[in-house]
Amino acid sequence: MEEKIWRKSKVLNCGKLYETFKGEGIDFFTGVPDSTFKDWMKFLADNHGDGLTNIVAANECEAVAVASGYHFSTGSCGVVYMQNSGFGKTVNPITSLADPEVYSVPMLLMIGWRGEPEKKDEPQHKKMGRIMLPLLDVLEIPYVMLPEDQDGAAKAIAAAKEQAMQDKCPYALIVRKGIFEAYEQRNKVTQNYEMNREDAIKAIVDGFSGNEVVVSTTGKASRELFELREALGQGHQNDFLTVGSMGCSSSIALGVTLGLAARNKERPVFIFDGDGAAIMQEGAFSTIGHYGSRNLTHILFDNEAYGSTGGQPTTSPTVNFVGAALANNYKGAREVKSREGLVSAMRDLKESEGPQLLVVKVNKGARKDLGRPTTTPIENKVNFMNFLSN
Repeated sequence: MEEKIWRKSKVLNCGKLYETFKGEGIDFFTGVPDSTFKDWMKFLADNHGDGLTNIVAANECEAVAVASGYHFSTGSCGVVYMQNSGFGKTVNPITSLADPEVYSVPMLLMIGWRGEPEKKDEPQHKKMGRIMLPLLDVLEIPYVMLPEDQDGAAKAIAAAKEQAMQDKCPYALIVRKGIFEAYEQRNKVTQNYEMNREDAIKAIVDGFSGNEVVVSTTGKASRELFELREALGQGHQNDFLTVGSMGCSSSIALGVTLGLAARNKERPVFIFDGDGAAIMQEGAFSTIGHYGSRNLTHILFDNEAYGSTGGQPTTSPTVNFVGAALANNYKGAREVKSREGLVSAMRDLKESEGPQLLVVKVNKGARKDLGRPTTTPIENKVNFMNFLSN
């Protein structure tokens, strides 16, 4: 499909962009945060409840369903925001719920374009970046590049909303990186926990014997684990660093434990998870509790934020992860907030039958000089598989 509007050499002001949406009768937003438009996410978080509704969804499928329900009760068009990796997740509800051949639901899909061809990005974004526009064409979803000048953006949004309402279908606004003016968040959540995530990871790894298997979640937790191994002069073969597929690390770890059990191999397996990732795939608690190995320990670093996309708040302050784990047949679950409590809990877990959950409350944020793994995903997988086979 031919692009209809191209961006210009300006940037968008978040407040003015919201006035554009509001002028079109749009004040309902839902989705999963993306670093491509992190400033826009900060604005939505600041202004939720002040005539604007911003629902941070567990995952992109849920967001499409929420926007559909909102339309059913109001007749209005909502906005579903997401990274393009999450767009892949929406294929089912878009084609079987919102599609004109099913319930015909108008909505605007605000999609951040990670992995845009000819632009440097991480390996997990390259494929979706390359196929995003063809996928929109296959799904028969009209789209436009959101211009980065206010007048152009206003015209694009007005035309998109008009077509979405007229044809009763989803319409996508593609957002390129760097088109938003910096926005300073007013309502910042203050935290005063004893540890940050990197401190907690070090405290855990310092207590390892060397035989442990770690599957770490998407984002900065994996980057911190990699750099810690480097600083300690250790190899990386024990660790599977999940660079994409947000929310899937716990399920990958479950598969690892089941495979080891089938080969009569006894290794302790640890999940290094995050609150946003755990919420995104919270159904995995049920599967782990039902099938999980006695060697499986699920460690959830809860900083109440989507750390890799700009620190936007998750819904974790109202989630009882310990209760959820126990309700889903985990053999035990607890929460700690101090290094002493963490070290003590890790000693206890060595003697406990799994699956076990340990929630570690940590401050959000990470080092500004935090690097990225210097190995490729394929190298990580091969080294990891070799370690598991020995």
